[in-house]
Amino acid sequence: MTQTPGSTNPPSLRPDLAPKPRLGDAPRDGQPTLGMVSLGCPKALVDSERILTRLRAEGYGVSPDYAGADAVIVNTCGFLDSAKAESLEAIGEALKENGKVIVTGCLGAEPDYIRAHHPRILAVTGPHQYEQVLDAVHAAVPPSPNPYVDLLPAAGVKLTPRHFSYLKISEGCNHKCKFCIIPDMRGKLASRPAHAILREAEKLVDAGVRELLVISQDTSAYGLDRKYDVNPWKDGDVRSHIQDLSRELGRLAPADELWVRLHYVYPYPYVRDLIPLMADPNNALLPYLDIPFQHAHPDVLRRMARPAAAAKTLDEIRAWRATCPDITLRSTFIVGFPGETEAEFQHLLDWMDEAQLDRVGCFKYENVDGARSNDLADHVPEEIKQQRWERFMEKAQAISEAKLEAKVGQTLQVIVDDIDEDGIATCRTKADAPEIDGNLFIDESTDGLQVGELVTVEVDEAGEYDLWGKRT
Repeated sequence: MTQTPGSTNPPSLRPDLAPKPRLGDAPRDGQPTLGMVSLGCPKALVDSERILTRLRAEGYGVSPDYAGADAVIVNTCGFLDSAKAESLEAIGEALKENGKVIVTGCLGAEPDYIRAHHPRILAVTGPHQYEQVLDAVHAAVPPSPNPYVDLLPAAGVKLTPRHFSYLKISEGCNHKCKFCIIPDMRGKLASRPAHAILREAEKLVDAGVRELLVISQDTSAYGLDRKYDVNPWKDGDVRSHIQDLSRELGRLAPADELWVRLHYVYPYPYVRDLIPLMADPNNALLPYLDIPFQHAHPDVLRRMARPAAAAKTLDEIRAWRATCPDITLRSTFIVGFPGETEAEFQHLLDWMDEAQLDRVGCFKYENVDGARSNDLADHVPEEIKQQRWERFMEKAQAISEAKLEAKVGQTLQVIVDDIDEDGIATCRTKADAPEIDGNLFIDESTDGLQVGELVTVEVDEAGEYDLWGKRT
């Protein structure tokens, strides 16, 4: 199973394909309405939710289709050239179907590039420029609020299902990876105060969210820019540090009622301090780490301008598993980076044999306009990149299949994501993040199950990436 940076969100989040949103009743008479196309990573999805929350507070409605919208906001991705092409296609579709389009997001950092392809757009704003988006909306579709009708839930507008929510803890990144232009688009690390994050999380849990997915560009670095300042919280203080934040998030509800999942964690030494929290049955922090290793060979990592400590990483993985045997490790990798030799790629495959990661995604290197890696020597031909991708995924699939087969007969807690018209429940285990990992399916005795419910199942069948089970 691959994770492609810059891929679109699921069809349920596209206004042309979405079911009626859970954003309130039908628009009142005279209420201005907006559509939203949200592309890219979960961090962009959080931006879309914030924009819609602000607009709902000003009296705007949200349309599930282009035809019913007075204008459309397209939140773009610009991480890879393929993502830019996808964003341009979405903008073109919105222009064709609606005609009034406001562009924001990462690709918005390149307004001339966008306008060269779509000169008819109304406005372009960059990533997390919420005020500028609101100004553009006000100019295109003046607000018409009714304070007696336009009520907004305390949790705000969510584009994800009710039972899980992304929780963004910082913007930007201090790394200078040669293949990445995120720091150029989103700036340096800017962490939110710990008490503000915890208040938002508490509101989400009070509103019924059962899973908090912590995201940022570099979750491990959270608070570094704030010098790990101390914030008042509850009956004491909490540092703006990932260890303190994780501990307090895990205390918001009992561990059998809430899941807290960490994404984009760099393997800094103090990550080991999180593992005992994951092993604590009374803390809701899941035994799950999403770590962007990207490669394993030290020379490739140096060319990428990433920490070249693959051997030490294997030691860290062994230490994490010694403390928390149930921990799930997921990562993404790049194959075909400029200069990658066959020996370096084989080193990566051998490293995979040792690391035995549970969930793995992989993508083939591609140039990104503005990335320093474009100028590196010895770019790998496309056919070799494809061959290496296939060999890597074959290795990852075999590891995944063996790990899932070992779960047959185990009793696991799962969260219910969907129940279809045939009564088949699509669920996830603690080892599975939404939309990027596998599923567990319950295909019998699902009467009474509710979406968002946490239940226990006995695993009775395993596939390459998914499990099947029955309720206990």
